[in-house]
Amino acid sequence: MELSGTAAVVTGGASGLGAATVTALADGGAAVFAVDLPAALERATRHDGVEYLAADVTDHDQLRAAVATAAEGPAPLRIAVSCAGIAPGARLLGRQGVHDPALFAKVVGVNLVGTFHLLALAAERIAATEPDGDGQRGVIVNTASVAAFEGQVGQVAYAASKGGVVGLTLPAARDLAQHGIRVCTIAPGIVDTPMMGQIDEEFRARLAAGVPFPQRLARPEEYAKLVLAIVDHDYLNGETVRMDGALRMAPR
Repeated sequence: MELSGTAAVVTGGASGLGAATVTALADGGAAVFAVDLPAALERATRHDGVEYLAADVTDHDQLRAAVATAAEGPAPLRIAVSCAGIAPGARLLGRQGVHDPALFAKVVGVNLVGTFHLLALAAERIAATEPDGDGQRGVIVNTASVAAFEGQVGQVAYAASKGGVVGLTLPAARDLAQHGIRVCTIAPGIVDTPMMGQIDEEFRARLAAGVPFPQRLARPEEYAKLVLAIVDHDYLNGETVRMDGALRMAPR
């Protein structure tokens, strides 16, 4: 699918994977709408030609308004990317007792329900556009994690939420096939995002040493390149692609 002349909406667009994706899409000629929480947008490094919209992905009405803004511009909405996510850790049974059910619900709400919200709301708008010569209207990219397959100690909430994203990918692609919309998911390994910047260098080095090859942390720009590849590859649909350097996570 041609990127230039289209509109794209990216949640979690203020930092990390989302910010790198916003930059790559904008540099490729798309009119990009970066969606994030107000506090995150205040800290964001702004990119020329990108419109920044405040919305909480767990709030259906807020996100609907943001997607409407992206869809009502001069360029047709063709691309949606879910990058918003959180990753607090807690064990089922820890020193403070049983895993906080409110925390579990919050993680699932942001990572899984938030992904569903963008998937459904963007699909509604993309389906209303004119198809290209191959009958294609757009593509939606979700973000899971290798934790969906190899969740570690303390990741029950995170792994469950990302496993849900993997699980919805194929049925969503089948649901939206009649509308000419593809759905894919990226499952990154350990990415050098601002969240990782809070970890000391010694621990970062140990994490990198656990990756078979390349023996380093992934870069947000590599995630963004994979998004562009999925957009460009019209036959890639209903698939979850691991981007992890052949990493398989140990229990801890």
